[in-house]
Amino acid sequence: MNPLTSKARVAGLSGALLVVALALHLLGEGPLHTLRDAVLIIASLLAGTPIAVSAWKSLRLRQFSIDLLVTVAVVGALVIGEYVESSVVSFLFVFGSFLELRTIEKTRRSLRDLIDLAPQEAEVIRADGPVTVPVDEVEVGERVVVRTGGRVPVDGTVVHGRASIDESAVTGEPLAVVKDVGDQVWSGTVLEGGYLELTADRVGEDTTFAQIIELVEEAQDSKARTQRFLDRFASWYTPMIVVAAVVALLVTQDLRFALTFLVIACPGALVISTPVSLVAGMGNAARHGALIKGGEALERLARVDTLVLDKTGTITEGRPEVSHVLTAGDAYSSADVLRLVGSLEQASEHPLGRTLVRAAQERDLTLSPSPAGVEVITGSGIRGLVDDGGTDRAVAVGSDRLLSDGGYAVPADLAAKAQALEQAGSTVSWVVVDGTVAGLVAVTDQARPDAREALAVLRRKGIDRIVMLTGDNAHTARAVADQVGIDGPQDVVSAQLLPQDKVAEVRRLRDAGHRVAMIGDGVNDAPAIATADVGLAMGGGTDVSLQTADVVLVGNRFDQLIQARSIARATLWNMAQNTAIALATVAVLLAGVVGGVVTMASGMLVHELSVLAVILNAMRLVRRRDKDAAQLARARPAAASPVAGEQREPVQVG
Repeated sequence: MNPLTSKARVAGLSGALLVVALALHLLGEGPLHTLRDAVLIIASLLAGTPIAVSAWKSLRLRQFSIDLLVTVAVVGALVIGEYVESSVVSFLFVFGSFLELRTIEKTRRSLRDLIDLAPQEAEVIRADGPVTVPVDEVEVGERVVVRTGGRVPVDGTVVHGRASIDESAVTGEPLAVVKDVGDQVWSGTVLEGGYLELTADRVGEDTTFAQIIELVEEAQDSKARTQRFLDRFASWYTPMIVVAAVVALLVTQDLRFALTFLVIACPGALVISTPVSLVAGMGNAARHGALIKGGEALERLARVDTLVLDKTGTITEGRPEVSHVLTAGDAYSSADVLRLVGSLEQASEHPLGRTLVRAAQERDLTLSPSPAGVEVITGSGIRGLVDDGGTDRAVAVGSDRLLSDGGYAVPADLAAKAQALEQAGSTVSWVVVDGTVAGLVAVTDQARPDAREALAVLRRKGIDRIVMLTGDNAHTARAVADQVGIDGPQDVVSAQLLPQDKVAEVRRLRDAGHRVAMIGDGVNDAPAIATADVGLAMGGGTDVSLQTADVVLVGNRFDQLIQARSIARATLWNMAQNTAIALATVAVLLAGVVGGVVTMASGMLVHELSVLAVILNAMRLVRRRDKDAAQLARARPAAASPVAGEQREPVQVG
């Protein structure tokens, strides 16, 4: 039987028996009172049995639970003939457990609703045409078709078509977003109008939607530092109260007083004060596109005072475009330079490398087959052999460090043009062919339109220092930093950094006493993300950064970061409020017991009311929305929707 249903039945039956006992009490004396006592005993045993079973299970694990205190009190009340107290106490405790379980069940029901949104089938284009297969059978790299009204079955990149997609299941935002060729789409989102073909990048359990479900499940079991403290508190508090009750019995020779003391000292609300807040807060963050991996990560996020950001794909849009291809002399044309670069970069997983390949393909340049002897030079670039019409060319593409390390000479006029491009915010990649600088390719990646306002909001919300770390050149880094407002007296902009340099900078900040959050999206950001107090990753980033991070911003948006930060701080404050409610209730009731004004039954009623108060207080977090985050989300530019129902026939491949 479902635990919630079982609790409901026990609470309902014992409550009904209490009503029957009250009726018998009002009807008269004599045999009816004997029957009343029998009904009260049955009610006590009915409600007390599951409490005793739970206490016994805890004892077998050498844990002293709150259930143990209630069990001792109920048994003691039965022994001394206080049947009203035993039945009322056991009923109120079971009813409180039912309320707690019902709250958790609501969260699980939301999770089941989320799971129900997961697509079960996918239309895949294979050698014999489009076929519908179970979503678990889709493989990475396959082409998937999604039509109007369909749910996207995989994480992928649009390769054909245009459509309006409802991403609310992933990002929490209700406005549909137009997706075109080259855009990323997520599993679980709904195609409202249009037609898409996409290449599957992540399938099955690796999709963003599957990870959302997994993280929400983990959130229900995760424990924050406060919660772990309360667990330790309960482990010594329970035996201490038992000892105190025995001492009270020895001193007062009053069993009723000792049992009342035992029951009233139960910190029932304290036990659930933290987990109910955590589940509500983390569920809120998940619905608004921020996946927080556990209660401890949430606590650390609430306390950070320094934000460290990568540039490319984090502060910038992550959609770089080739803006200039310049040559050094007449040995190679701009088309030749881009063709050789595109051919070599086919072996690269770097975002800029993919941009260069795409630029060459869009210009209908014929790329040579897979390059040979490819070597990635960390922090500098990439080099290898490219087939150039039957001749192998030694091609290298990279940053200024590539030139300095290789001792390559650059024509003065080309160096001046490169500096001007960098000062304008472009990233320059130098191209070396057979040991000679052949030219450069400039790539421009626009800053996110919401970055400046978002960083200003974060400053107002307690972020004292903003640091930008990038492997790009200093001119480009400074230009981007000025665009987004990283120019405060404590702000830092560091350029031309290797991955280990980023790690060193994060460690330096932590060693100086700052609580650091690091946000990035690339493989080279993963070590620094792991080193920070809180690691954050853009949802469109690499698998390594996503797995390393404590928080994932599914929609790659800063308003999600603001919401996550806001709900984390609100959750911590909510946990403190709940703890205060629970402890204050116990303190006041114990004072009432000592003063002789609180009985066992009335005290237990107040306890259960405090449990309800804690639950209702935590539920306020469920619908909490940060005003600045909401305003930033609404301010995002809206694209025009495609014609509803637009359809195109799939392209046959294979």
